[in-house]
Amino acid sequence: MVTPTTVLSQLLVSISMSLILPEDCNGCDEIARDWDCSLHLPLWVPQTEKASIEEHLEEWTEQLKASGADIASLAVSLKKPLRPLWISQRTVIWLNEVPHHDSWDFTPIILVSASSSSNGVSQHNRTTSEFSWNYIPGAGDDEESWSRGLTPPLFWNHVYDLINSGPEMCNQKVADIVEKSRVRRAYRGENAPQIRVKSISHEEPSLASDVSNIEVDANESSEDFEVSWLGSTNLAVGASQLATDVADVDCILNCDSESISVSLPSEEAYLHLPMVSSKFDRFSLFNNLSKAVSFAKFNLSQGKRLLILCNNGEDISVCVCLAILMSLFDEKGTFDDGESFNTAHITKWDMRRRLVFVCKFATNARPSRGNLRQVFNFLIGGKCILQPQEGDRSDE
Repeated sequence: MVTPTTVLSQLLVSISMSLILPEDCNGCDEIARDWDCSLHLPLWVPQTEKASIEEHLEEWTEQLKASGADIASLAVSLKKPLRPLWISQRTVIWLNEVPHHDSWDFTPIILVSASSSSNGVSQHNRTTSEFSWNYIPGAGDDEESWSRGLTPPLFWNHVYDLINSGPEMCNQKVADIVEKSRVRRAYRGENAPQIRVKSISHEEPSLASDVSNIEVDANESSEDFEVSWLGSTNLAVGASQLATDVADVDCILNCDSESISVSLPSEEAYLHLPMVSSKFDRFSLFNNLSKAVSFAKFNLSQGKRLLILCNNGEDISVCVCLAILMSLFDEKGTFDDGESFNTAHITKWDMRRRLVFVCKFATNARPSRGNLRQVFNFLIGGKCILQPQEGDRSDE
């Protein structure tokens, strides 16, 4: 059995092993010569599973090297191998007893479990009493179901306030922070939807206390939305909130649910294809990718710069951009009007390599598994995209 715990451990070992002797990094072997790149797993992982993982480490390391990831840059910045540490709700850490990180012989990756804490009794795992938490598959995958509107930037901006609020007041503190941020974004004319969370029986509904006295600072920066240009491809991805401020754009493909007002040379330079996440419609991307790729082909063939937008610039726009790259560009990232795609047999490995290329530039990319699956299904059966007259099959 392979769990997310072991998957992450083997990934970090593969990364560390691949950093030891990267071919294009002069002097990196001196840095990594004394690295401990052995596999480190939690105590609850059986020895048989550990042995099975170790048999594949060399193979996975070679796959990582072949993925196109920028290993050399990582090797220059890292001075120690990577190793995961697991933190659960019952983990006790005495801060005055933690050694300074400079004295550690590894670079820690701190993992916080989103699974439920163990009470010593479990129908699924009778041995959990010796560990501190019960593994719940997918517990942390859908942050919208448990984050209560809190985003990473908001968390880090208020991390000590949240910690000091304690378990009893944490949800109320989160609600206050999220609502104040929403009011500030609305004041600046940005997208600021009302956050709704399900109230829990033993606590008060999570509504902000009093936002009428909020001091709105117009100069305070909002979340870090940005436009990411993908090298020399003339493709970019970003959040729809930024469309009016982006320069050097010839055409826009808007995948957000709402249309936007933009200033472009012609009406044909803007296409609105509303798409939603696979959580709400399993075929939303699949049914729109044909039109999206045809629009991109028409504009890119004329040397135009195309910006692809979605609500947050992290998921749907990245997936659409991935489909365009796979369909209209060769392995080197050069536009070829679909010639290489016509003769290629697309595999998940091909798509993974191209996604690595996208993530080199779009560092905030977080494409969901369901949306990536739609892209792959489109690519393996979507050669009709190069024939626009046959491409519109959204009703099938």
